[in-house]
Amino acid sequence: MSDQDLAASIQRAAVLGAGTMGHGIAQVLAMSGIETCLFDISEEAVADGLAKIAGNLDKGVARGKVSEEDKAGAVARLSGAVDLERAIEGVQVVVEAVPERMELKRDLFGRLGAALGPEVLLATNTSSLSITEIADATAHPERVVGMHFFNPVHIMKLVEVVRTERSSDEAAEKAIALARRMGKDPIDVRDAPGFASSRLGIAIGMEAIRMVEENVASAEDIDKAMVLGYGFPMGPLKLTDLVGLDVRLAIAEYLSGELGERFSPPALLREKVARGELGKKSGKGFYDWEVTRG
Repeated sequence: MSDQDLAASIQRAAVLGAGTMGHGIAQVLAMSGIETCLFDISEEAVADGLAKIAGNLDKGVARGKVSEEDKAGAVARLSGAVDLERAIEGVQVVVEAVPERMELKRDLFGRLGAALGPEVLLATNTSSLSITEIADATAHPERVVGMHFFNPVHIMKLVEVVRTERSSDEAAEKAIALARRMGKDPIDVRDAPGFASSRLGIAIGMEAIRMVEENVASAEDIDKAMVLGYGFPMGPLKLTDLVGLDVRLAIAEYLSGELGERFSPPALLREKVARGELGKKSGKGFYDWEVTRG
């Protein structure tokens, strides 16, 4: 079956988790013509996710990037649910985007495996956790892959499609075809700690934090060096603020355990997280976002 046929076979999807990544994934699925249900455990979270999608679409229309017709079609294809059974009814694919906790993901994939037939593609949006360990919790682990999207999902082109040793070729090919249907540019990656992007990104990010810690240069100047000197679209410290210092700390701790001391989080990162300086979402990280918003 061709990529186009594989992608066209997906008519309905569910996205589990209405947070930053989840609502972005749901938006892009709906914009690609797929009926999409956004699930979360509270009505408030679902409503907030759907409202953020509407806001993104409004901005797209205002900037001439999205037509009124496309916006209306996407909104019509979106729904929300707090009941998992209802959310996954009739789906051909589920994309999980819940918080980065292995026990939470394994519990969810166990429930999905029990409820859905082996033909349903199950994808996790984890940025670093073992896809193999997540897949082992479900029936038919051969249909489980990673689909690692990047924030903001409706703008960033890259998707890492991560296959385990047990992932079927059909599952990986379907995920790649789906990513292309969503307007993304996928890469095919083997399940290994940090995959491709997180492993490299964390290595650069941790070293940039150590440079701040050692007073080599300011956060602004370190970022400028990478933007102007190496062509990065954004410096590693500003990116850390946008991703969340707590999220990057968790990934670094995981990679340190799997790959060794070179990924060990700097003391400065731990101190900032302990003080609640989590980046843009808290108003302060390596940059003062309250000043920026003001």
